[in-house]
Amino acid sequence: MALASPQDASPRGTSPATGAPTGRGAPARTRSARTRPGRRRLLTRGSVPYLLIMPAVLGFAVFKAYPIAASFWISLTTGNGEARQYTGLANYRRLLDDPLFWTALKNTALILVVQVPLMLGLALLVALGLNSAKVWLRPLWRLGVFVPSLTGLVAAGVMFSVILNHDAGLLNWVLSLFGIDRVNWLGSPFWARVGVVLVITWHYTGYNAVMYLAGLQGVPKELYEAAMVDGAGPVRRFLSITLPQLRPILLLTVVLSTIGTLQLFDEPYVLTGGGPDNATLTVTMYLYDNGFKYFDFGYASALAYALALIVSVLGILQVRLMGERR
Repeated sequence: MALASPQDASPRGTSPATGAPTGRGAPARTRSARTRPGRRRLLTRGSVPYLLIMPAVLGFAVFKAYPIAASFWISLTTGNGEARQYTGLANYRRLLDDPLFWTALKNTALILVVQVPLMLGLALLVALGLNSAKVWLRPLWRLGVFVPSLTGLVAAGVMFSVILNHDAGLLNWVLSLFGIDRVNWLGSPFWARVGVVLVITWHYTGYNAVMYLAGLQGVPKELYEAAMVDGAGPVRRFLSITLPQLRPILLLTVVLSTIGTLQLFDEPYVLTGGGPDNATLTVTMYLYDNGFKYFDFGYASALAYALALIVSVLGILQVRLMGERR
């Protein structure tokens, strides 16, 4: 009886050396991607989140991070094109000695100090009224309050330039009905600032009122009921319950309104062009003039970074002063 060879001792259909399937029905080749240690799969459970956020990261890098870095470099140079030369902090030293910059900053600060408290105070009063159950047709009133914020800034500026016209303006016509003399809204330094404040307040009061209204609707009614049982009046309930509950939204609106006012451009540009006598010239308007009228991009970039620094400092101070105390 013949003995079986070692090759015959292996299982049928497998290779004695490697144990891989052989014969009919065996695959022609194995998947080398799984056996080669040098190659890795691109789509894995760990890499999918990074691939999903990659478009946003690339968009931020190209359209945000690069322009910010390039603007900072330009702020350290003077000249244009191939004639651009590195001058260090010369543009920033020039900024400190520029009286027109300080005039623009003073105008912006004055509008900020007057307009932001006025607008937010009116917005809070409007939100309290719209939150009352005694008001009829509340959805209609809420829509009417919010509509001005949907108007384009340029369109609002053009509309108010007609309303505030000295000779044929609607506002002066209404004042004449009460025997009040015409006001030179856009030709007097004081009244031009008042006109700019009026336009900004009209445009953004409804927007902030809707935010306050959302916060008021989130305050638990049990707090008011408990306070009423303890004998607290409307003023005490407002100071002890409403304002503390609205603290996060108040902080948000103050910070956003401050940033928006410091970046004020469209309204004074359309209404007065920065006049009369630079009374409504803002920092962003002065930046625009240097960059796109005089093509002094180095100084304009320095103005932009100075404004960013001012906004950052004010934002940090507001968060520290109004933030929640733990």
